[in-house]
Amino acid sequence: MTLWRITLSAISVLALADGSHTMPRIAIIIDDLGYGLAAGERALQLPGPVAYAVLPATPRGEALAEMAHARGKEVLLHLPLQSVTQAASEEPGGLLLDMTRRQFASTFAEDFESVPHVIGINNHRGSLLTQHPGHMAWLMEEIRLRGDLFFVDSYTTPASIALKLAHEAGVPAVRRDVFLDPDQAPGTVQREFRRLKKLARQRGFAVGIGHPYPATLTMLEGELPKLADEGFELVGISTYISMRNEMLTSTQEGVEAEQHVEPLFERGDID
Repeated sequence: MTLWRITLSAISVLALADGSHTMPRIAIIIDDLGYGLAAGERALQLPGPVAYAVLPATPRGEALAEMAHARGKEVLLHLPLQSVTQAASEEPGGLLLDMTRRQFASTFAEDFESVPHVIGINNHRGSLLTQHPGHMAWLMEEIRLRGDLFFVDSYTTPASIALKLAHEAGVPAVRRDVFLDPDQAPGTVQREFRRLKKLARQRGFAVGIGHPYPATLTMLEGELPKLADEGFELVGISTYISMRNEMLTSTQEGVEAEQHVEPLFERGDID
């Protein structure tokens, strides 16, 4: 039996054994809030416990984070990390490969303070930095210093070791499964949402990341209200991480298997 099949078996057995409901669970994060006010405000109107990842030091980031919190939505810091193709220095608050430990900590602190009500971190870009164990260890140390935060690896490269380093540091963490909008064509976002639901049915859990694009928001406005009738539960990302990690860590098989599970990394996935 493969490690992946072991994980599926562990999740299924645990869900049935404890008598909890076994509807597949989906979490949605909308990234890149902080610039466009109208798009951000529209995104915040999405129904259910959708989470919002706000870029640091952006013109409307603080206001949108306050609005999200006032609506009972979860707020993440969308942390810019250097990518292979674009330096994070092109983003406010970017964390770079050539930073010293002190510079890294100082920049992270400024980023964190710039977005109110943060309960977790996910990376913006990062295909370069998430491959480097030293920098990922620094990041997890900074996250742990600030209490009960979690980390979502946006998984912009299959070479990312961010999830592994988070687990080693004791930081609750998951990886995204699907980018909903690798391009902004309506057909693409519909296809990727179907893929997210398929993965949730297969695994019991799936997390999707989208952006405040018109096509993405239109799709989610239409599709999210249907999820319950289709047999899915939309959950907040903090609930998702807690449930998923509780199931996986209930058995040693689950712990070992999770380290070997790779989400599908599609050609259209973005950094």
